Amino acid sequence: MIDASIKGLEPRSLKIFHELVTAYLENGLPIGSSRLAKSGKFDFSPASIRSKMSDLEDAGLLFAPHTSSGRIPTETGLRLFVDSLMEFNRDIPVEQRQSIDIECAARGISINQLLDKTSKTLSGLSNCASLVLSPSSEAELQHFEFVPVGINRALAVLVRSDGQVENRLIDLPLGVTVSAMTRAANYMNSKLKNSDMISAAGLIRNEIVAHKVELDDLTTELVEQGLGIWSDGIGGDDAALILRGQANLLEDLQTADSLVEIRDLFDALEAKENALRLLDATRDGDGVKIFIGAENKLFASTGCSLVIAPYRNANQTIIGAIGVLGPRHMNYARIIPMVDYTSKAIDKVLGR
Repeated sequence: MIDASIKGLEPRSLKIFHELVTAYLENGLPIGSSRLAKSGKFDFSPASIRSKMSDLEDAGLLFAPHTSSGRIPTETGLRLFVDSLMEFNRDIPVEQRQSIDIECAARGISINQLLDKTSKTLSGLSNCASLVLSPSSEAELQHFEFVPVGINRALAVLVRSDGQVENRLIDLPLGVTVSAMTRAANYMNSKLKNSDMISAAGLIRNEIVAHKVELDDLTTELVEQGLGIWSDGIGGDDAALILRGQANLLEDLQTADSLVEIRDLFDALEAKENALRLLDATRDGDGVKIFIGAENKLFASTGCSLVIAPYRNANQTIIGAIGVLGPRHMNYARIIPMVDYTSKAIDKVLGR
């Protein structure tokens, strides 16, 4: 809600506010009245500019981080500025659009690979960190196999009908051969395909108990282990997180304390419950959402903001989100439409 004191500001004060925030977003440094006066965009004196800046400070839009320094926007002020950007339908440059489209047009890759490649592109284009959030897939099962990766170890690979691939590293029962892994996988595929894990696991276990499975003991043990790694056949409830370009965010830090705070943020984002909460927050409303500072407790002490947008499947159900994590002074005018375009490009791929 906009405070009454903000609504009562003169147009000249709001113009100064807009120019000051625009200048602040270039490098995150405080902006003084002398710099604004030298910009040539105002036809009144530095004293008048200082007076208007004082009015903006009284309205809660600006503050001075240090004594005798310039001013920077408060979170309220930055929110007011960002919301004004959201009112315009800004397109992104052709070369950025083409970079995103190329990744989304790739064939023969899984959904996870698509999201990974797209997040890397978004990080590179924004020069910030990027993140992708997606819940565990509930799509029907398509294929299962064991892939040997060392002595007595293998990857259990589960492929779903929406292209998502889940890999789990397991310890193999002693004496299991490659041919036994193939037999176990073939049997599981005959029961899993076009089914859900709960139903298929129940059918397989009933057949094992009733001795209807023509497999030797070691192969049967391997089948049971393959089922058990997905939360006893039910499947995981993690929210998958892809985080790319962290170095871009770390390069912008100015103090050692900030480094600790950003690393703590990365750890917090890796936590399942925080990733799920963030994903849930994107479901409230439509399109791009921006979290600035303390508006979300994850970013309260980090000096970071998040621009994020949901992506949908063919049924127009929100199944994940993609966004840019950057400093409070990130270039919102450039990044907001970039994130919006990327989420819509992913929509198109998933909607095919």
